[in-house]
Amino acid sequence: MVTSLQDQLLQLGLVKTQQVKQVKTAQRKQKRAGGDPSAQVRQQAVQTALAEKQAQDRELNRQRDADAERRAAAHALRELIHANRLPRDPAEVAYHFADGKTLKRLYVTSAQHHAIVTGRLAIVRQDHFYELIPADIAQRVAERDASFILVWNHADQSNADHAKAAEDEYAAYQVPDDLMW
Repeated sequence: MVTSLQDQLLQLGLVKTQQVKQVKTAQRKQKRAGGDPSAQVRQQAVQTALAEKQAQDRELNRQRDADAERRAAAHALRELIHANRLPRDPAEVAYHFADGKTLKRLYVTSAQHHAIVTGRLAIVRQDHFYELIPADIAQRVAERDASFILVWNHADQSNADHAKAAEDEYAAYQVPDDLMW
C-alpha cells in the first residue's frame, strides 16, 4: 500500500502532527487569498471588465440624459410657439417666403402682412405647420433655436441686408420688402 510523503515523514518522526495541520491550514489560506497565480489573473480580468462596463454604463446614462434634455428643450420651444401664436383670421393676402429650397405661401391679413414686413411679426415652422408669432417671442425662440424662424425682418437683419446691397452691383435696383408676387 502506498503512503503519502506526509504519512511517511510522520512515521519516521521527522515532523509532528501539529506541523502537518499548520501546513494544511496555510495552504488552504493561501488558496483562498488568491495565492494561485491563475486565480489572480482571472480576478484582475473580472475587475477590468467590471470597470469597463461601469464606464460604458456611465456614458450611456450621460447620452440618455443629454437626449432627454434635448427633447425637453424642443418640447418647451414648441409649447412657447403654440401658446403665443396669432390666430389665423380669414386672409386675403398671400405672403411668399422660402423654407429651405422651396417657396411657400402663407395667407395673412393686410395688417399681419404689414407687421411681417416691418418686423413686428415672424413666421416660424412648428413641426409641419407655419405660425405667426410676435417679435418678442421670436427673440426668445431665436435664443433657443434659430432654425425654427423662417422669416423675421428685425432691424439688425435689414441693416445688414442694406449694407450688403450697397456692395452689390445691383444695389441701384432695390426690391422692396413688401413686394407682392
